[in-house]
Amino acid sequence: MQITGGSLKSRKIDSPKGSNVRPTLSQVRESIFSVLFSLIDFNEKIFLDVFAGSGIMGFEAVSRGFQGSVFVEKDKKTFFQLKENAKKLGLDEKNTELFLGDSTKILKKLQKSFDVIYVDPPYQSGLYENILQIIFENKLLKAGGIVVLEHPKDLKFNPENYKTIKQKIYSDKCLSFLCFSNEHA
Repeated sequence: MQITGGSLKSRKIDSPKGSNVRPTLSQVRESIFSVLFSLIDFNEKIFLDVFAGSGIMGFEAVSRGFQGSVFVEKDKKTFFQLKENAKKLGLDEKNTELFLGDSTKILKKLQKSFDVIYVDPPYQSGLYENILQIIFENKLLKAGGIVVLEHPKDLKFNPENYKTIKQKIYSDKCLSFLCFSNEHA
C-alpha cells in the first residue's frame, strides 16, 4: 500500500498478513484529504486515527502537512506493524504518537484535543455513537475540528451534539464529515 500525496508520496507501508485490517483504498483517502483540505488548513494541525490498523490515514495526514498524528490500535500484531511502518517512514515521537489498547479506554485518558479525528471501527462493532460520545464528553475535538467517519452506507445514526458537514458515498461505504453542532465549518 502506498501513500498517495504529500512529502511521503509513493512510500510503501505494510499491513499485517492475515489480520482483520481493512486499509482505506487510495481513491477514498484522496477524497478524504481533498474534502479536509477544502475545510481546514493542515499546517500545525494534529490528526487522530482512532482505529489505526496499518496507520495509512495518519501517515497520509503527516505526509500532507499535518504537524503530527496520534494512532490508537487494539491488536498487538497490527500495532507492532504500525510502529514498524512509522520507523520505516522516518517518523519519530515529534510527529507520531502510538497507543496500544482499546480505543474507548484510551480516548477517555487522552489529555489533548485534535483538529481531525478519523473513526473507522470494524463495521459491525456498533461503536460509532459510543466513540462520538466519548469524543464529545472528553473534549477531544478542537473548536473548528472535524470528525471523519468511515461507515457502511446503510448505517443509520443521528449523533447527538454533531452536525454533518458533508457526506460522500463509495460503493457500500460512506464518509461522513462532522463537526460539533454549535459550530459552523
